Amino acid sequence: MQLTRALFDEVMVPNYAPSPIIPVRGLGSRLWDQQDREFIDFAGGIAVNCLGHCHPVLVNALTEQANKLWHLSNTMTNEPALALAQRLVDTTFAEKVYFANSGAEANEAALKLVRRVALNKFGAEKSQIIAFKMGFHGRTLFTVTVGGQPAYSDGFGPKPADIDHAEYNNLDSLKALISDRTCAVVLEPLQGEGGIISPSKEFIQGVRELCDQHNALLVFDEVQSGVGRTGELYAYMGLGVTPDVLTTAKALGGGFPIGAMLTTTELAKHLVVGTHGSTYGGNPLACAVALAAYDTVNTPEVLNGVKAREKLFKDALHAINAKYQVFSEVRGQGLLIGAALNTEWAGKSRDFMLAAAEQGLLVLMAGYNVVRFAPSLVIPEQDIVDGMARFDAAIAKLVAARG
Repeated sequence: MQLTRALFDEVMVPNYAPSPIIPVRGLGSRLWDQQDREFIDFAGGIAVNCLGHCHPVLVNALTEQANKLWHLSNTMTNEPALALAQRLVDTTFAEKVYFANSGAEANEAALKLVRRVALNKFGAEKSQIIAFKMGFHGRTLFTVTVGGQPAYSDGFGPKPADIDHAEYNNLDSLKALISDRTCAVVLEPLQGEGGIISPSKEFIQGVRELCDQHNALLVFDEVQSGVGRTGELYAYMGLGVTPDVLTTAKALGGGFPIGAMLTTTELAKHLVVGTHGSTYGGNPLACAVALAAYDTVNTPEVLNGVKAREKLFKDALHAINAKYQVFSEVRGQGLLIGAALNTEWAGKSRDFMLAAAEQGLLVLMAGYNVVRFAPSLVIPEQDIVDGMARFDAAIAKLVAARG
């Protein structure tokens, strides 16, 4: 059987529109497709492949655990889950950990937790959840409703109730919605899908203060911003604000599916036996790989290297923009970077993504007006130089075609 892109259209549900490229192997920040064409990877599996492809530490962890134990279910615990939970507790504000398989599941757990805490402590009327427009928190019906993009949640029948949306970086917008009925405020400490938007210091500190005033919990969705992506282990560490609940996934497993919700003992006690669960969450295979990825990232060398690479990326993007005048702004933190298109190129981020692929470079979109970069945190500097040369060539071709 020929495994081609055409086969996707025959056998797969059509909710995706994947590229014609089918990668078959990867090493570091390079990929090769079925025709053995080489690509430089600035996409990183959408901020998942924090150590690139086939990093030896992850391959060894996976292979070693695969020869020991794969799955038990949560009728028992296991050593890799205990080791990873201990590491997460030791390196963050958290005292308790719940494991899931994805960011959406970690967020689902967080949302159920905050509702249960509010019910137990204050009563059923304290149920409002406030999130932010253009936020993204997953694709379950609950998380997609909390996410502030109606296009993703419309058309599936009645939505979970008592969810409102403020404007990101607009404290007055939050003040207009928050009250003693609010059980939680949920946000990304660096908006990803919404366009790579960093919070202002005044905004993020103001959100914390408003939550405290109204006995509302603060939930940070660090699915995309966590595990070294911003140059901090978690983005909250660079903001001077500590959440009550934090969710993490994507880079946590370095490419192996795993998610986690982190919180305090005081809050965790409200999820008593039977209130929530996951068949695969915390399985030995995922936790062994995640611990290897986490420990590899959580070093001064890697975290400081992220900040050095951020400068290389941004300097290169500014140089490209000086030649072609296509971006209005280069923004983001660490190696979650967005190049916002100017009015002349508005709505064309997909064109940039496709043009880059033609030149052997994989990039992402963050909406139709932002080109997103989320490469390996340890991408070699030469790969950045080579990749930016390919991006330059892609933009040159787009500009030339426009005349």
